[in-house]
This record gives sequence, structure tokens and C-alpha cells, in this order.
Amino acid sequence: MKKYVLSAILLVAVSISTKAQFSLGVKGGVNYSKISTDNVNSTSVAGYQAGLFARFGGGFYVQPELYLSSKGGKFDSSANGTNYTGNVKFTTLNVPLLLGSSFGAKNLNFRVMAGPIYSYLMDKKENFSANFAGAYADFGNYKNSTIGYQAGAGVDIGPITTDLRYEGDLTKVNDNYGQRQNIWALSVGFKFF
Repeated sequence: MKKYVLSAILLVAVSISTKAQFSLGVKGGVNYSKISTDNVNSTSVAGYQAGLFARFGGGFYVQPELYLSSKGGKFDSSANGTNYTGNVKFTTLNVPLLLGSSFGAKNLNFRVMAGPIYSYLMDKKENFSANFAGAYADFGNYKNSTIGYQAGAGVDIGPITTDLRYEGDLTKVNDNYGQRQNIWALSVGFKFF
């Protein structure tokens, strides 16, 4: 974790030292997340995200963020006439570091971005049917932190900014059953300067 924070600080310092443009803002939005799982059907759940972002640069930019989000998944399976169901919701603290490119006019520009994201599990709520735990032992043993990636596009209209991103896990949220989190997120933000 310390390596990631120090790398982010170094990248921000380099950006500032090159007299790059600087923006600071707040953002919030919705996401649809799913935990892909081997041998169990999974469906998406709706969640939220809210936090802060900074943007350093013009045509090429670096955008570190810090935000809370709610994500998770729903599961169902059936065998021998028995149905197994489950629902998991996470609250995570997320720290993406995006590299991007923008083009267009000053008050209307378009952006593409991609980069790594670190997520730390702050809270977990599980609801599994009574027979689920017996059939799928260790299913809910989720990791406290994961590394992933984000890629997406956005548009800025004056101080208003909006992004559509896809997030995938590079590490599994649970090594059992091949569980990986993937998310589609739509956010709207406001740049203070």
C-alpha cells in the first residue's frame, strides 16, 4: 500500500512541477456490479459512489481519486430440486490513479482514461439461504483489499464533468469459485477550479 501511495505522490509532484493545469472536484454516481463466479449464476446489483478527484494536466492528464462505493452481487444455483440463493453488498474505499487524454474546446472537451485502482473493504453484508453455506463452503471469505483496473470515457462541459467507466479485478475477491468483481459506473462531478 505504501508503494502505491508514494508512487501517486511522486506522480502528482512531477505533474505540478511541469506547471500543469490543476482541477479539484467532487463526484458521485451509480454503479452496477457483479461478482462473476464459477458454477453459480450471478446477477448485477445497483450501488453508489461518492468522493473527490484531482486532475493534473491538459491534453494528457493524471487523475487520482478517493471515493466510497457500494457494490456486490446476487447469486443463485439449483441442484437436485433445491434452490440456493445469496446476496452480498460491500462498502469499499477506492483509490484509482487514471491516466488520460482530453481533446476539444476549453468549455467542452472529451476524455478517455485508464489506470489501476486499489479497493479496501470497509463493510460487508451477506445474506445466504440456509442451505447455501453447506453447499458452497468458504463462498463468503472475501479479501479485504483488491487491485483492479478502470477504463472509460468522459465529457466536461464547463465545471461539470461526467464519466462512464468499466472496472475489472486483477485479483480475485475470493480465490474460491473464481470470484471476480466487475463494475459499470456512471458518475457526475463538479470542478471547483
